Amino acid sequence: MKITTLEDLLVDELKDLYSAEHQLVKALPKLAKAVDSQDLRSAFEEHLKQTHKHVERLERICEKLDISPKGRKCLGMEGLIEEGTEILKSQGEREALEAGIIGAAQRVEHYEIAAYGTARAHARQLGFVEAVNLLGKTLEEEKQADDKLTRIAENEINVQAAMIDQGEAMKM
Repeated sequence: MKITTLEDLLVDELKDLYSAEHQLVKALPKLAKAVDSQDLRSAFEEHLKQTHKHVERLERICEKLDISPKGRKCLGMEGLIEEGTEILKSQGEREALEAGIIGAAQRVEHYEIAAYGTARAHARQLGFVEAVNLLGKTLEEEKQADDKLTRIAENEINVQAAMIDQGEAMKM
């Protein structure tokens, strides 16, 4: 795709986000299935429901702009999901692996926060008010998902993983 205007760039960003969200629709159920923590599983399942809404919002924006959301593969998301998959395949203590899964999931959220924030800023500059509002809703949901993962990590998973570390240190 040739990008010569800010609108061209926005279209490219929307297609990238659409691909990213579709990749997450496939990845989130695998994450939910792989963890033992009920809080973490619930967070992934809840975010999957939100991700379906994110796809719908992107489709709505693209329809308003009279563009197809298809045609671009989000390589950034593909890489982030691959990193998370490597953790899922790892051997080790469940608590430490779940802490790693949270880290991988938060990298995904941070990527999405940056992408939605950028797309929203470009839509605002172009005067696409409905797109700004829809992208803003999704941006807030991504921030909330990241915050939820932080709370689960700090109050549950990382605490449990650290206890294993302390147990190992006592054995030495």
